[in-house]
Amino acid sequence: MRHFCGLNKCVTELREYSEHNFKTINRLKEGDLLAFDEIYLRYSNRLFCFVLKLIKQEQDAEEIVQEVFLKLWRSRDKIDLHTSFDSFVFTIAYNHTMSMLRKRVHEQKYLNHLAGLQRIAEAEDIIDELTFQEIQGRYLRLLEQLSPRQREVFLLSRDEKLTYKEIAGRLDISVNTVEIHMTKALRFMKDNLGKSLVANSLFISLFIC
Repeated sequence: MRHFCGLNKCVTELREYSEHNFKTINRLKEGDLLAFDEIYLRYSNRLFCFVLKLIKQEQDAEEIVQEVFLKLWRSRDKIDLHTSFDSFVFTIAYNHTMSMLRKRVHEQKYLNHLAGLQRIAEAEDIIDELTFQEIQGRYLRLLEQLSPRQREVFLLSRDEKLTYKEIAGRLDISVNTVEIHMTKALRFMKDNLGKSLVANSLFISLFIC
């Protein structure tokens, strides 16, 4: 029962997060600078993680994230409160990343990496077809498929932000056992994401990174 309650807690917190996010985004749309700061704190690390997985260069990823927030502020009046804000902002990040890769395609260090990405012409609309709710649903379905102990360890790490040592103390198990459960849980998550490079990067940025 404890594990089931843990999953219910996750669902409840995701719902509360969405409601709070809606209010903050509405304030941003109206030009509230404090709301913009809150959005920056909430999304900057996730966007950096997402972009870095695509471009593989930290300095470039940092530059792109700054450009994303600049564009977000300038185009805040275009935010649609009835569609996924996460999809909106990650689409901006993805498009900026693809733009930078195009500009640097002449540099040899980018050629092999670019060749490994999905064809840009076919991939640009992928995120538009995704919704944050769909990704949340995938996340919860994968959580349900973990063993009870793996799910408990995973949620304590990702949801409550506990260290492995703190989790070990909470569950009265060894740190090594915690590491084993987390390794298996993360491997299962990543192995069952699907085939889309962009969707997988977005999923990992939101729930695993």
